[in-house]
Amino acid sequence: MDIKKLKTFFMWCTIMSGAMLALSILVCTLGQDLVYTIHSQLFHIPRETLDVAIYLFLGLFKIVWIVFNLVPYLALVIMEKK
Repeated sequence: MDIKKLKTFFMWCTIMSGAMLALSILVCTLGQDLVYTIHSQLFHIPRETLDVAIYLFLGLFKIVWIVFNLVPYLALVIMEKK
């Protein structure tokens, strides 16, 4: 595979994963009560525990997005320019 195809692949991965991250953040912040209602019925956990779990999930999602999508894409952009 050449660099242009890899760059295109990682560009679309970055865009789609970034959109999923943004959607997750919006749902978890704007729809906190709905998220809590659904998860408390499924798992019977207190609100504080769910808040921590969501915080950890969003943080881990962001780190994984940066490491496995954004950084490879930026590296390929830099490599292509040289």
